[in-house]
Amino acid sequence: MDVLAVPADRWRGWYLSLMAPNIKGPMFAWLDPSRLYCNPQALADCVQDLLRPFHDDTIDLVAGIDAMGFILGASAAITLGKGFLVLRKAGHLCVATQSQSYSDYTGKEKTMEVRVDVLKPGMRVLLIDQWIETGGTMKAAIQLVEKQGATVAGVAAVAIENSEGGKWIKEHYKASHCIPEELQGQLDRRNLDFFKGPNN
Repeated sequence: MDVLAVPADRWRGWYLSLMAPNIKGPMFAWLDPSRLYCNPQALADCVQDLLRPFHDDTIDLVAGIDAMGFILGASAAITLGKGFLVLRKAGHLCVATQSQSYSDYTGKEKTMEVRVDVLKPGMRVLLIDQWIETGGTMKAAIQLVEKQGATVAGVAAVAIENSEGGKWIKEHYKASHCIPEELQGQLDRRNLDFFKGPNN
C-alpha cells in the first residue's frame, strides 16, 4: 500500500482504507487510524468531513482528548481559525485543573483533567477524539466542559460506534464522524471490508 497515494475519485471516506487493523491484542483499539494522518490529503479530507455538519454553527473553541484526539482536534482548530484546548490524562498539567473519572474502552478506570482558566459560561466547544467505542472517554470530556459552564457545540471522531455509549452521545449532542452510512454496520461488527485484501 502506498500510504501517500491519493485516488483520482476521492469519495467520502476514501481515506478510511488507510487505517490498519489491530495485530497486538485486546489492550489496543481494534483499528488504528493513525496511518491516514501521514497522508496530507487524507488528513485534510478527514477534517473537512468532520467539520461539515458544523459549518453554520458558532464554535468558540476546539478541545481534543489525550492523546490521539490532539491530532484531529488541532487540525480542526486551525481549519476553523479557533483556539485549541487539551483535555489530558491526570497528572500531565502543571496548572490548576478540574478532573473527571471515567472508564475507557478497555474498562480501565482513568481520570481526565482540564485547566480551569480557559472555559467560560456560554462558550461553545467542539469536542474531538480519534474514535468513540464505548463512549466513556467522551462522556468524561463532556462533563468537564459542562462543569465549567461551557456548552458542548458538538462531538466529532473518525468513527462513532453504535455501542450504548455511542448511541447516547449521538442522541444527546450534535455528532459527526467519517463513516458513510453504508459502512456503519461493518464498523459495528468490527469487520470492515477494506481489510480483507493483502495490503493491510
